[in-house]
Amino acid sequence: MKIGIIGAGSVGSATAFSLIMTGVARKVVIIDANRQKAEAEAMDIAHAAPYGNNGQVIAGDYTDLEGCKAVIVTAGANQKPGESRLDLLARNVEIFKSIIPQIAEHAPETILIISTNPADIMTEVALNLSGFPKERVIGSGTVLDTSRFRTLLAQYLGVSAKSVHADVLGEHGDSEVLVWSNAEAGTLYLDEYADSVGKTLDSVKKSEIADGVINAAYKIIAGKGATAYGIAGALSHICRAINNNEHAILTVSSHHQNVEGVSDVCLSLPTVINRQGVYHVIIPNLSGEEHQQLEDSAKTIKEYSQKALAML
Repeated sequence: MKIGIIGAGSVGSATAFSLIMTGVARKVVIIDANRQKAEAEAMDIAHAAPYGNNGQVIAGDYTDLEGCKAVIVTAGANQKPGESRLDLLARNVEIFKSIIPQIAEHAPETILIISTNPADIMTEVALNLSGFPKERVIGSGTVLDTSRFRTLLAQYLGVSAKSVHADVLGEHGDSEVLVWSNAEAGTLYLDEYADSVGKTLDSVKKSEIADGVINAAYKIIAGKGATAYGIAGALSHICRAINNNEHAILTVSSHHQNVEGVSDVCLSLPTVINRQGVYHVIIPNLSGEEHQQLEDSAKTIKEYSQKALAML
């Protein structure tokens, strides 16, 4: 599988490393406005490749995207101190206006995977700028948030995170929805499993876990400046599902005609991913409170999406 990555920052370079070392990609093309940075990252990763699956990684330009099965967009501005979300959005929309049309020109059959923040809104922007069908424009969405949720639950319950089935839906951001009502471990609802192992999963513990999920990025950024490995793992997982035609259910962000009464919005729902991109979207069973939270999240995304599209 040949994959393009736009942006050689911490997320883009970590993703390239993950794709090469796991063998998900046989060739990775890194593109960055700073060509020297892209070349340095490609060279560094290439030196590790013999100890992984020995794929090829190069620095390139947009013409080198020809034949890419997927193109991951990580490029974008970071929020500055005192800068509003809308200010950040305006800067990233301008960046996408130069990036997305070039991808569409040179890789017209590719699947776009967007991780630039605010991810759901930028997925909507990419969909409009590319002219691609909605099945081929995917946001990384809450795939990472879902991993964080399962990891914290697993650590508390003393089981493997792979044995915990719990999702985060809606926005990849502050309004995301942690779905407690149908979360399971060992075919038991989480409350039942917790009881079986002598753990208390009350409102206080749930609030503590929710805080750990929602504020994880802030804590990581405070400590090391940026998140990289978690999102790189999530992006590699999405690419593997595409490449292997897995029909894997992932909480990616994509365009929906209607979510909780909100029309034409990109957000995360459980989604079957295969070689064509989005294959099927699942409408999950939720509690009344979770339905309301998802509606609120959709409205938040819609508000900013409309502002973003007005900038195009």
